[in-house]
Amino acid sequence: MTDFLVHRFVKDYEKTDSIPVRTAYGVLASIVGILCNVLLFAVKFLTGLILNSVSVTADAFNNLSDAGSSIIGFIGVKMASKPADEDHPFGHGRIEYIAALIVAFLVIEVGFTFLKSSVSKIFHPEELVFQASSVVILILSVGVKLWLGAFNRKLGKRIDSKVMLATAADAMGDVITTSVTIASILIFHFFHLNVDGIVGVIVACLVMWSGIGIAKDTLEPLIGAPIDPALYRQIKERVESYDGIVGSHDLIIHNYGPNRSMASIHAEVPRDSDIVVSHELIDRIERELSKELGIFLVIHMDPVETHDQRILQLRDQVAEAAKELDSRFTIHDFRLVDGEEQVNLIFDLVVPADFTPDQENQAGHDLMEKISLLDNRFQCVITIEKTFVSQAE
Repeated sequence: MTDFLVHRFVKDYEKTDSIPVRTAYGVLASIVGILCNVLLFAVKFLTGLILNSVSVTADAFNNLSDAGSSIIGFIGVKMASKPADEDHPFGHGRIEYIAALIVAFLVIEVGFTFLKSSVSKIFHPEELVFQASSVVILILSVGVKLWLGAFNRKLGKRIDSKVMLATAADAMGDVITTSVTIASILIFHFFHLNVDGIVGVIVACLVMWSGIGIAKDTLEPLIGAPIDPALYRQIKERVESYDGIVGSHDLIIHNYGPNRSMASIHAEVPRDSDIVVSHELIDRIERELSKELGIFLVIHMDPVETHDQRILQLRDQVAEAAKELDSRFTIHDFRLVDGEEQVNLIFDLVVPADFTPDQENQAGHDLMEKISLLDNRFQCVITIEKTFVSQAE
């Protein structure tokens, strides 16, 4: 069914990197969610009125709130697809993250409300009433919600949509909530044990934990997440694969929404190469990699020594000394200003992102001491930098 709907309503569905295609996926998921939840609301509400069942009627309004979540998702993906303008030169893609965050708070709110009612039922248990027709309606609801959750999860993973994954988690929370309601009714009917409140507390906590997880995943790109190691290696290796590039460093990626990223990197070129030739090479790499990776790439050109054996040997010795202090330390932009009584070694030292200012100062001091042992004329001019790459593989 999922593939049928995608093939039927999403033009060029395989081009998931395209913003119009991503928007079409989002609109499809939102409309399907609205229709399913409104249908469930209507059926449950009428059934609740006919059977005079408060639980079924309450579950009906829960589905109506889920339709609201789908509407939020619809608005989010439509607004996120708006092109860049004078006030928003990088587009509106982050609106999708905001929509997912709103859905996450709705999930937490539903869990908290369910927690309050469950705790109340523990201290003030209510008599449960078994109605076969109500149970059948709830079971059918679970089936619809299972499919809706799988539908949103599949589409969300396909286009890397936070709001779809949030909606999928919301649907699965409803599956758990409704399933527990069914289980409580059946346990009471067959074993005369009222576990409604206790089980409700457990489920409410699971639902809230799910909402917190969605919020955390959504907040990361809004606040600024570290670079994924795989993407870091991909960009670095592609830049360094060009003849005329001898190294790279200081890769930074800014996310402005799904498939909307801007990156900058320092590319090292031989200092004795023709500057015009190197500049043309940098321009070509920017054009080709921006098109290939779907990332707006800006490259800063750094001239480095590639022939002077003394400088190259000193650079290796400094890099080895840094590694001996901490295997995570790296150096770049190494330069030498020579003199008879003093030799200045100028370079950048990259330390882990979680280093405090005191740790940074200590790292620089310890490295200076190690280098001075090589030659007492050596004086270091060190710029401390932190890595922007995630340490989690």
